[in-house]
Order: sequence, then C-alpha cells, then structure tokens
Amino acid sequence: MPQPTTVNDCMRRQPLTIRPQTNLVQAVNLIVEHRLTGLTVTDESGEVQGVLSEIDCLRGILASIYNDGDPEHALVSEVMTRTVNSCSAGDSIVEVAQAMLDTRQRRRPVLADGRLVGQVSCRNILWALMEHSRRKLQDQRK
Repeated sequence: MPQPTTVNDCMRRQPLTIRPQTNLVQAVNLIVEHRLTGLTVTDESGEVQGVLSEIDCLRGILASIYNDGDPEHALVSEVMTRTVNSCSAGDSIVEVAQAMLDTRQRRRPVLADGRLVGQVSCRNILWALMEHSRRKLQDQRK
C-alpha cells in the first residue's frame, strides 16, 4: 500500500493572502468570513513575509484595546509571525504533520522556487489521512 499523499494532493491552491500594511480588523474580518485559521502574508510581488494566525489576531486586538482602545490602528505587520515554516508540494503529509505538531502551527505556506503556490492546513492533512485510511480499509475488504 502506498504511503499517504504528498502536500500537492491536499493543499489549497491560490490561497487567500493579505498584505503586511492591511488593517488588522480587516484581516480578522477576512479570516472569520472565510472560516480560516490564518492567512499567508505576502508583499506586492507575492513574496511571503509571514503568516497571520487567529492567535496573532487575538493578541493584536487585545494589545490594541489595552493600549489605545482602538483596534483599527493595528496593522498585520505589527502582529504577524515573521518566522515562516513552509513546505514544498512534494513533501510527505506525514512529515509536514509532524512538523506542525512540533511547532504548534496549524498551516504551512507551500512554496516552489520561493513563490507561494498554495497553503496546507491541519484540516487538509486530516482529510488526506482519513481518505488514505478509507481506501486502505476498502482494499482490505476486497
């Protein structure tokens, strides 16, 4: 039986991205509206600058409320995580899943030649692993 799939088989292609200079409230609205756990932050040329998680947003909104009372003044660049743990489309989802557990990060930008080509989340990997298990079980029943 082949190993579970690669990132290419379960990643979201053309993920929503956000710019560092975007207002944090707008970013939160985008995350909530699209039911995402976070966004990849890119500059005008599409180069990855960081990631913005729900936790980053929560930290930024609370800090803004405590400091000046107005979250409208916070920018994505002020709260995003700049250390980017990325992966490639050909990486094993098992290895990427383990890396997510090790770093406690729920998503990875997928890069090819330094450019963003997709994003993979824990949810994508869970789906792929469950599909693999279902197929394996079906094959055993035959």
